[in-house]
Amino acid sequence: MEHFPPVYSDEDKMLAQAIRRFVDQEIMPVRDKIDDDVDHVLINSILNKMSALGVFGARVQDENVPPPSPYVGHIVAEEMTRGDAGIGLVLGISQWAMYAAIRAKNQEVIDLYNSMAEKKKPNLACYAMTEPASGCDVENLPELHGRTIKTRAVQDGDYWVINGAKRFPSNAGISSIYCVVCQTDPEKGEEGIAQIYVPYDAKGLSFGKFENKAGMQSDRNCDIYFDDVRVPLSYRADGPGKDAEYLKDNVTEGRLGSASAAVGCARGAFGEVLRYTGERVVAGKPIREHSIAAGILADMAMGIESARAFCLQVSLMQTRPEEYGSAHSDTMLSYTSMAKNYACQVAVSVTNKAMELMGSYGYIRDYQVEKYWRDVKEIQLWLGGVQLAQFDIMRGYYPFKVT
Repeated sequence: MEHFPPVYSDEDKMLAQAIRRFVDQEIMPVRDKIDDDVDHVLINSILNKMSALGVFGARVQDENVPPPSPYVGHIVAEEMTRGDAGIGLVLGISQWAMYAAIRAKNQEVIDLYNSMAEKKKPNLACYAMTEPASGCDVENLPELHGRTIKTRAVQDGDYWVINGAKRFPSNAGISSIYCVVCQTDPEKGEEGIAQIYVPYDAKGLSFGKFENKAGMQSDRNCDIYFDDVRVPLSYRADGPGKDAEYLKDNVTEGRLGSASAAVGCARGAFGEVLRYTGERVVAGKPIREHSIAAGILADMAMGIESARAFCLQVSLMQTRPEEYGSAHSDTMLSYTSMAKNYACQVAVSVTNKAMELMGSYGYIRDYQVEKYWRDVKEIQLWLGGVQLAQFDIMRGYYPFKVT
């Protein structure tokens, strides 16, 4: 049984169906080979097919065109992640990295990124935020206000000069452009935060080795180093105060997108275990015909549907800032953090239960559930993990301070 949520419009359903077809045709047949694709030959083939569909690029929303459905972000994340969470992340991060330039209507940066499609295929973008020394301090804006950001941007005439390092950014080492979260003056706090775009061929930009992770192998992560990297002043997304606002927006959007991705992993694992328990016979009948197994499957289904409904609710709330506050408000940060923590909790539980129902087959790669299990754990851990999200949830209710 696979129904669309009742809030989906006909256009939403068409988008979901189109992504499902792509995932079923291009990803699912080779899904078990993706994590062994060390050189990214297979992965880049899939990404280039996605490029042909026009998904990698940036543009400012035309004010004369009606805004897209509030559920588009959820639909794309959930449907892509059912196929492969890492490939879904590559797409999501590219959009995430260009968010500040789009919000600021910085056409120079947008044109720079789009023009690189002639040089790099696929044309990816990277959001360089986390740092070696401070971990999730960058995301903890309500309390630290960006004062611990070590990557410095200093104005020198018509240029920014950037020095510092970033750790774990997605799409690192393979992107066309890098949105770098910097600090111009720690004493200024949020007013000193700058988001500056750096082209891949900038002098002084270098990279460490790719990380070997438990999952998400289609997403590249490596350290990024900035040694007197010079870019024009116009490559800053916007200006003091606004760049910090866009950073807060990105944390909020990232948490909600993570929730949708977790739902996609849970859906994928559930579909696999439903098929397996329908075919595998124990004590003379399929596993799912045993009452204990049916009860476990029922709990999994309830969790997935409730997590999906929560994601869709928060997606709709984002379109009503007059009622719930802007994307960077404490209220929306609280709700998106709830969505991420809850959806990840559900997805981890669903993948665990799927493996238990499948026994030893659950951790064999041919059956694919173990990949959902590995991938969803990474989703749960990024953007500050469970604990920072818990703090941000309560900041929506009272002025909580970490002690």
